[in-house]
Amino acid sequence: MTILTSLVRGAAVAAGFAGLAYIVIQFIHPADTIESLSTQAWVNVHVLSFTEAVLALIGVTGIYLYQSRKVGILGLVGYLMFGLFFILQASFNFAEALIAPLIAVDAPQLAVDFVGLFGRYAAETDLGALAAVPLVGLILYAGGAVLLGVATIRARLLSRGGAILLLVAAAVTPLAALLPHALERMAAVPMGVALVWLGFSLWMKTRTTAALPAPAEVDRVATH
Repeated sequence: MTILTSLVRGAAVAAGFAGLAYIVIQFIHPADTIESLSTQAWVNVHVLSFTEAVLALIGVTGIYLYQSRKVGILGLVGYLMFGLFFILQASFNFAEALIAPLIAVDAPQLAVDFVGLFGRYAAETDLGALAAVPLVGLILYAGGAVLLGVATIRARLLSRGGAILLLVAAAVTPLAALLPHALERMAAVPMGVALVWLGFSLWMKTRTTAALPAPAEVDRVATH
């Protein structure tokens, strides 16, 4: 087993755990209220969310690398957008877990407005450029997953069902915004299942084949 194969296999495991965590989080996330900010449950959930985002970034990177020679520019753009979303998510979750509770002591309304950005609550304080974070996140999340899903279907290297679910889960996300926030969270469950599915598919592929042929091997095949 090559080092690259081991790394891609590790990414497959990361994608699976990220998907499971993404599902669990939707059922245990506290309400975005000032009372929640002072609880250990709030910190625990957002540390888990931070971990999920980091694992998802690793997992999506492995999914892309495994099929990078087949997915072309479409897959690259999808991967970059989706990856940037998880970087944004990790940053936001870090602030929610460790910074927002501190702000809540002296500026409770600011803290509530900040953690409520993705809860579609009308902010009473001026959040400046932070107010654009939900829209930017939606574009990166939905757009990136749709493009990567389409590219994965076309590449025919990983599970077609997992790729279709990735695409569909991302495409319905904007529609979920029409639902009450508690139900809107459930739209993340199919995305979690898609990450688990693609992670499992990637793991199975690397059990029987080399994850990525070395460039030199590709050149030798091309010249014969």
